[in-house]
Amino acid sequence: MTKPSNTYSRRDFTKLSALGLAALPLLSFQNGLQTTGSTPEKGLNVHLFSKHLQFLNYNNMSDVAAELGFNGLDLTVRRKGHVLPENVEQDLPIAVEAMKSHGLQPKLMSTNVWDVNDINNVNVLKTASQLGFTHYRTDWLKYPETQSIVESQKQFAKQAEQLELLNKDLRLIGGYQNHSGKHVGAPVWDLLPILEATKGQFLGCQYDIRHAVVEGGGSWELGLQRIKPFINSIVIKDFKWGIKDGKWQPINVPLGEGMVDFKRYFSLLKTYKINVPVSLHLEYDLGGAEKGRSKLTMDKKEVFNYMKKDLQFIKDTWKNA
Repeated sequence: MTKPSNTYSRRDFTKLSALGLAALPLLSFQNGLQTTGSTPEKGLNVHLFSKHLQFLNYNNMSDVAAELGFNGLDLTVRRKGHVLPENVEQDLPIAVEAMKSHGLQPKLMSTNVWDVNDINNVNVLKTASQLGFTHYRTDWLKYPETQSIVESQKQFAKQAEQLELLNKDLRLIGGYQNHSGKHVGAPVWDLLPILEATKGQFLGCQYDIRHAVVEGGGSWELGLQRIKPFINSIVIKDFKWGIKDGKWQPINVPLGEGMVDFKRYFSLLKTYKINVPVSLHLEYDLGGAEKGRSKLTMDKKEVFNYMKKDLQFIKDTWKNA
């Protein structure tokens, strides 16, 4: 029988300790979720979202990311990702070996993990922990129509407590990404009743400035100020409003060509002393690479040029903010 999520306890993870996870070296969390080993004045640690390289194998994607100057890869370990959850024990070590062969250390990954009672979720986190990953993005949540938002938040808060407990045992930091639309966390404020149920060390927010501006308009700075204690990684991308298919909607664009005020945003991150792992997303037209396609309609060299250009924008804007 599957046990209710609110009854999960530390005893349920004794098997994990028996596998040697308890012997893993402790990571430094001296500044809570915002510890990265670098100060705000230093450059950002930028990882390329591997979704945009899913037309390449593990070795080639690692070669490209290193050649373009990225610090690492935000590896997709999820449905339709570079590594499928059901194959994580055999495929993730191969991906990590390829990354390391090109000087990229495993740190950040994007997952479908939330429910700690799902064996695939536990296997993903357990395997990632053993291989040296430190941060991951969780799955997204949606509010069911069968109960109120407040009731749902209480339920999600209990699940968050249990996930943080597992993260602590595995020395991992999970981050829930705010995503525009009808996802939980679209209005950043609604994440607080969920995340405040945790200890605020091993589970927090992967803050996405693009989605925050879409939903928050001119008030995104207030949302950032409120959620900042929980930010443990950030996503960088840009957009502008436009008419597509006859209706107004966000249109993704290269960094600096849209509505996100990155100079202001980066200056606030420095003020708040937030320097956490960065995942660069390129969701504008890249011949299918923006959607994680395995075959492209654009020359891959042109795709790589866009990636390099966005990375340089981040470096220059952070330096001058």
